[in-house]
Amino acid sequence: MNNIILFDGPQREHLLPFTYLRPMGELRVGLLTVRQKWESCLGGKASYITREYLSDLFPIVISERNYIINAAVLPDDELVARILDLHDNEALLEEGDLIAACLDEQQFSRMMEDEPLGELTSFDCGCSLRMLNSLADLLNEHERELRNDFTLLTAGRRSQPLPASNRFWGSKKDLFIEEGAQVEGAMLNAGTGPIYIGRDAVVMEGSMLRGPVGIGAHSTVKMGAKLYGPVSLGEHCKLGGEANNVIFQGYSNKAHDGYLGDSVIGQWCNIGADSNNSNLKNNYAEVKLWSYASRRFEPTGRQFCGLFLGDHSKCGINTMFNTGTVVGISCNIFGSGYPRNFIPSFSWGGPAGFKTYLPDKAFETAERVMQRRGRQLSADERVAMLKVFEDTAEFRSWEKRS
Repeated sequence: MNNIILFDGPQREHLLPFTYLRPMGELRVGLLTVRQKWESCLGGKASYITREYLSDLFPIVISERNYIINAAVLPDDELVARILDLHDNEALLEEGDLIAACLDEQQFSRMMEDEPLGELTSFDCGCSLRMLNSLADLLNEHERELRNDFTLLTAGRRSQPLPASNRFWGSKKDLFIEEGAQVEGAMLNAGTGPIYIGRDAVVMEGSMLRGPVGIGAHSTVKMGAKLYGPVSLGEHCKLGGEANNVIFQGYSNKAHDGYLGDSVIGQWCNIGADSNNSNLKNNYAEVKLWSYASRRFEPTGRQFCGLFLGDHSKCGINTMFNTGTVVGISCNIFGSGYPRNFIPSFSWGGPAGFKTYLPDKAFETAERVMQRRGRQLSADERVAMLKVFEDTAEFRSWEKRS
């Protein structure tokens, strides 16, 4: 089995807030995370070179032979073949930046200590790269990755049968139902893209799924939901209402009516009933998004762009999000009207104003939420969240005025 080490490159800052509490390789784009994609394509197990405050949560594993890969890069057949052709102490570069390398244990140790690597032969990558360089790229690459992941997960396998109570369009080869999944009285259209329903997932009666759609293990699509692909749910999610081009990282809920479009939702989030987001400006102009890297709003190249909700953030019922809204981690948003389109981490409030959501209170909520799914907030997770609280103080402008 190949040993894979994914490293956080400079793109990490452009993918905040989703990389505050995870390495880039743990980002879900489609059905699978970046790590899962590389593990499947290279036939190996992956660990991380990431920020120091995350290293206890995501420890590195070093072997005699290691494939070092930039976690911003998405795999394809050509690049995978180029990487597998590397010999010890050879590397692939793109305009001088490291894309992948094959290093023995000694070479890797030198690299980690910032010592000269000795003999390292480098080659131009020589193939087209698809990379996650911004939040918008999570949406830009979503549909292609969802389709690719469906192929990876289902190749050579047989689906569970679709119960007769459902209405289906398309080819049965584009529908895959894992063991334990419950699908009754739903309408599924795989003619527009594949539909994957994970182990022990539930698609309730009256749901309408228009592919490509991927439902992760133990996730639930609520009664009467309308899913227009691409839609990807990680494990243990609940989704109701109307959704289009949405990625849920996992363990998050939008269980009730309301529209969610062109959006990415982190882990342990909850979206209140009848909440909606805008994904198109009234003047149909290009949407700009807050960038943590540049400390300003940057053009996305997209006309449709919605909500980016960081881990452990929640919103109350009837919350309305503007086009292109970025919310940090551990936020609690409520109130009538539209909140600002950049909300810093550990914010409590809404259109009427914000105050600081103190870590002790945020931890109490996180503990309750995670306990419902049989999980506990670990000491290492608390340390990571406290680090984010400190690092994001500069964005909570009201603290400077008090």
